Amino acid sequence: MNTTPVLGIDVSKDKLDCALGVEGKYKSKVVTNNPQGFAGLLIWLQKWHVDSPPVCMEATGVYWEACAEFLTGHGLKVSVVNPAQIKAFGGSRLVRTKTDAVDARLIADFCHRMAPEAVHPSSPGEQALRALVQRLDALQRMHMQESNRLDVAREAVRAGIADHLVWLDKEIESLTQQIRARIDEDPDLKHKRDLLDSIPGVGERTIAAILAFGADPNHFANARQCVAFAGLNPRQHQSGSSVKGKPRMSKVGHALLRKALYMPAMVTLYKTAWGQVFRDRLAATGKPPKLIIGAMMRKLLQVAFGVLKSGQPFNPALHGC
Repeated sequence: MNTTPVLGIDVSKDKLDCALGVEGKYKSKVVTNNPQGFAGLLIWLQKWHVDSPPVCMEATGVYWEACAEFLTGHGLKVSVVNPAQIKAFGGSRLVRTKTDAVDARLIADFCHRMAPEAVHPSSPGEQALRALVQRLDALQRMHMQESNRLDVAREAVRAGIADHLVWLDKEIESLTQQIRARIDEDPDLKHKRDLLDSIPGVGERTIAAILAFGADPNHFANARQCVAFAGLNPRQHQSGSSVKGKPRMSKVGHALLRKALYMPAMVTLYKTAWGQVFRDRLAATGKPPKLIIGAMMRKLLQVAFGVLKSGQPFNPALHGC
């Protein structure tokens, strides 16, 4: 550690383990993961005469969001990194112990050495939309689980499962309407929705997921970063003359965003003119169907980023149509 202060935070549901690197040493602090704890963290930083150190934390579920929003609102630069990066960094440092306190120090060290980019604060509309989309996804997964159970359930529990499915259907419809209303009420989100709606093959739920998590030019410098965030970038595996693995989707990124793009990619490839041109071009080079689907998922996100950045609707002439 050098003398430049940095703050690493290991996030869990109920608490934040904090490690402040200052004057070549670590200072540790545990606070609750709520507004009172966040305020206590600022007071603790002032105790060490540190006002606005760079802050780094892992993207642990949704538990990091409130803290990140609080700290950015108080003028701190907060970086939120993929946990895989911290794990790989710890392996490179030969860290053999894993505790919350050790992880916080590791994150602080990562922050100092790698200087990750700070996150762009989300608007209140984006935060609300993200929460609604996550809840909708949770209920849809629950609906699928209950549907599978109903097929094999014994008579004693079938009625209860059926009633739960009826409730889930109502909640899913209600959430869908709330998402639609949330976008309509926000002029910026509504304008972006209209741009994304011009892309053939992209539907309402996919647009909501992209607006909540994805292709906003305010969060990424270019489409390549956006694709990497979703884990849709190709991963090469080659070494010497003997190891020549096939390129695969990295999947080191946002799983819900990838999930939201799968069915639209299928629809685009087989039901739209520009998608069929894309599919035929890759098929002519010998690419297998599964790879083509992954390539279209990546292409859809790139196109979404492009229309949002340019402010222009989808142009089929740019895609051979």
